[in-house]
Amino acid sequence: MMDMMEHLPLLTTLDWLALAGLVLAWAGSTWLIEREGTKRPSVTILMQRYRHDWMQEMLTRDPRNFDAVILSNLRQGTAFFASGSLIALGGVLALAGNAEQLSTIAEEVNLLDRHAAAWQVKLMIGAVLLTHGFLKFVWANRLFGYCAVVMAATPNDPGDPRSTRRAAQSAEINIRAAAALNRGLRSVYFALATIAWLLGWWALMIAVAATIWVIWSREFASTSRQVLLDD
Repeated sequence: MMDMMEHLPLLTTLDWLALAGLVLAWAGSTWLIEREGTKRPSVTILMQRYRHDWMQEMLTRDPRNFDAVILSNLRQGTAFFASGSLIALGGVLALAGNAEQLSTIAEEVNLLDRHAAAWQVKLMIGAVLLTHGFLKFVWANRLFGYCAVVMAATPNDPGDPRSTRRAAQSAEINIRAAAALNRGLRSVYFALATIAWLLGWWALMIAVAATIWVIWSREFASTSRQVLLDD
């Protein structure tokens, strides 16, 4: 960490501005997607209602094997993303820790920034985003597990006064799990964008813009969003 701090001056002013743009885009996209009560809700917000409906349907479904299978698939998805981000994180750290290999690559590729130490700093930014993604995936996996326990604790009798409350609790935990999963995915998206930073600050800005466009189009201009609205 101290070595990384020593190499921070190697970043130019434009590099710092590009990094600030990445952080703002990363945090801003989460705020834009997760805010409620807007005239143009995101897919993430629209799905919250369906998660509540799912848990209400669970009350009258007998047996509840179907619900258990869906929740198991969601947990497997979070486990897959957690494993993938951890493998990617290991690769980035291995590359960032090999200054000699970075120097060789920098010499072979005709780039403006050939300083291996600067590349190490840029790779570490990607590693931070991957770490954040990994932690979010792990937390999402645990929340889906909590959701499964609360669902199992929901009485089979829909007329039981505890049933409706437990179903609502299951839905809220499920929503929080999905939010953590989506935040982890966005962190991975922006971590991939930092790879372009090795080419220069301008490449990072282009990559961030492309990432924002992909995220925005999927959340606010996708066919799936229109399908959810046509209920």
